[in-house]
Amino acid sequence: MTTLTNPNDISREAWDANAEHWDSRMGNEGNDFFNLLCWPILASFLDPKPDSHILDIACGNGLTSRRLAALGVNVAAFDFSANLIEKAKARSTNYQSLITYHVMDATNESQLLSLGEHKFDSALSNMALFDMPEIEPLFNALSKLLKPNGVFVFSLMHPAFNNPSATLLAEEWDDGELHTRYAVKTSRYMTQFQSQGLALRNQPKPQLYFHRPIKDYMSIAFQNGFVLDGFEERAFPPEHPQTATLGWGGKFSEIPPVLIMRFRKIE
Repeated sequence: MTTLTNPNDISREAWDANAEHWDSRMGNEGNDFFNLLCWPILASFLDPKPDSHILDIACGNGLTSRRLAALGVNVAAFDFSANLIEKAKARSTNYQSLITYHVMDATNESQLLSLGEHKFDSALSNMALFDMPEIEPLFNALSKLLKPNGVFVFSLMHPAFNNPSATLLAEEWDDGELHTRYAVKTSRYMTQFQSQGLALRNQPKPQLYFHRPIKDYMSIAFQNGFVLDGFEERAFPPEHPQTATLGWGGKFSEIPPVLIMRFRKIE
C-alpha cells in the first residue's frame, strides 16, 4: 500500500473515506452548527439574488448549493473529493438546471480559473478553508473569478476558541453552594500548524486541520485586492441543549465556536 506524504492528498483520501458518514449525518437539512450558527449569517452576507451566479467552494454533499439553488441562484460547486461530489449530485436532482458540480482542487489555481474569469457575483465556503493546506491559490483565483464588487463569504471554526489545540472544560467549585463554570483552554494560536481531528464523531478516518490565525486570512485577502466588510462571531444561545457533556452548546454561550467573514473585491 502506498503511503501518502502530501498533506493535500492525505486530506483528500480522508474526505473520500468519510463521504458516506458525512452525507448520512448532514443529509439535506444539515446540523445545528450549520442551521443555527452558520447559514443565517452566510445567507445575510451573501444576500443571494435569483439568476445571480455563486461559486460554492468545497461544497461537500451540496448542502449550501441546494440552499442557494432553492433561492433561484445559479451555482457552480466543487469539491476535491469525488465521493462527496457523487453524494451531492444524488441529492440535487431537483436542481439540475441550477447547480453544476465539479471535482476540483481549491489549491490548484489553474483549475479554478477554468471556471471562468469575472463570472461570479459572489463566492461561498462553509467550514472548509481550515481543511486546505494552502489558501493563497484560492484567493489569487477569486480575485479574477469574481466580478467587480463581488464578495467572498466564508465560515470557519473560530481560530481563537475552536482550533485544534482547544480543550473544552467544566470546572466545579464550592463556596457553600456548588457552581459549575464552562470554559475553553487553548495552547496555540499565533503560529500556523496542522493536526489530525474528527469533523464528526465516529467518522471512519481522521482528517487534517490546518490552523491559521485570523490575521493570516485577512492578510492574504488584502494582498489580493479585497476589503473586509462583514465580520460575525457566533455562539449557541444559553438555552441550546448540550449534545455531549463537553460539546458545543448553551453552556458555552459566551464563547463563539464559529467565525464568519465577508471580503469584497475592490477594483
